[in-house]
Amino acid sequence: MKRFSRLLGALTVTTVAAVTVPGTAVATAGAPLLSDQIRRNCTQSTESTGLTCSFDVPPGAYDVRVTLGSRTAAANTGLEVEANRTVLAPVTTRAGHTAARSVTVDVRTPESMPDGQEGDGTAGLQLKLTGSAPALTDLRVTPRPHAPRLFVVSDSTASDWLNTVQRGWAQELPQYFGPGLAVANWAAAGSSTVSWLQNPALFEALKPRIHRGDTVLIQLAHNDKTTAEDTYRANLLSLLDGVRSRGGRPVLVTPPVRHLYDANGKITDTGRIVNSLGVDLPAVMRDVAQQQDVPLLDLTADSTALMEQLGPDASWQLYAELPAGRSQTHFNTSGATTVAGLVAREIARAHLPAARSLNAPQKTDER
Repeated sequence: MKRFSRLLGALTVTTVAAVTVPGTAVATAGAPLLSDQIRRNCTQSTESTGLTCSFDVPPGAYDVRVTLGSRTAAANTGLEVEANRTVLAPVTTRAGHTAARSVTVDVRTPESMPDGQEGDGTAGLQLKLTGSAPALTDLRVTPRPHAPRLFVVSDSTASDWLNTVQRGWAQELPQYFGPGLAVANWAAAGSSTVSWLQNPALFEALKPRIHRGDTVLIQLAHNDKTTAEDTYRANLLSLLDGVRSRGGRPVLVTPPVRHLYDANGKITDTGRIVNSLGVDLPAVMRDVAQQQDVPLLDLTADSTALMEQLGPDASWQLYAELPAGRSQTHFNTSGATTVAGLVAREIARAHLPAARSLNAPQKTDER
């Protein structure tokens, strides 16, 4: 990630590994889970990554407060929740010192993609320590039913992935936010503007969960390969109207580019998501945003600049190595974290309400 720090500035964070292992616990909705839940809810992993914790809580938003570090040794500790979502990049603490951190987490079933492509996962809230030398001295989980949410409506480039090495940018986005805002990632692999409106497990299921003031990021284009321009425009308008009808704030996000270069090291038209009918989908999205007076996060422009600066060879570092070969579309953890940083930067530039929670100051306790 160091080679990308100049591009992301203060928003750059360290990437981490990803696995979730359930334990057991019981809690009732509305009641805080006491700090001794480390002993009752957490188990030591057989892997080097350490502790995993499981809380049998109903779907909803929860504040998670952790005290990281050890009173006897130096530590480096981060936190993943649910379907491998990074909520805390690793924090380094000296021997005898601890650092308190808080995050707000969205819990739902299915645990990863909302249409159940990877099954339901594990019910309740799953936590996993990450980092090179993880250590946890205190843990508290408290229901926060009225927490504002940042929803993500998208495809596989943003999805939570539970059972594969690939990662979506919205899976890595929570680590850029402090407590008080829950990132609710509804991205579903293979989805398009067409399927989001037709599949009852997607927009129809999401709309009742949008409350007044929630922000909804809409990034759909990769799978609109054969969608005509007028249909694509109409679908975007339907999505915008649906969010507005619930009192939410819709935001259009142009898609990240694919690893497709021409002989001059520039991203090709197909790489910039011009579809098989010749429709420049990001350009249509920009036009709709302007006409509808909706904020636009231009991830296509940002990712084009990043990929062309890195070039065809170095940019492969961002993409997932899958059994069938290296993907030209899907990211690894490093790539998803980098692209999430671009989204976080665009959120700040657009002065969205969520920007108030970006990199919120965290209290550090020295003991």
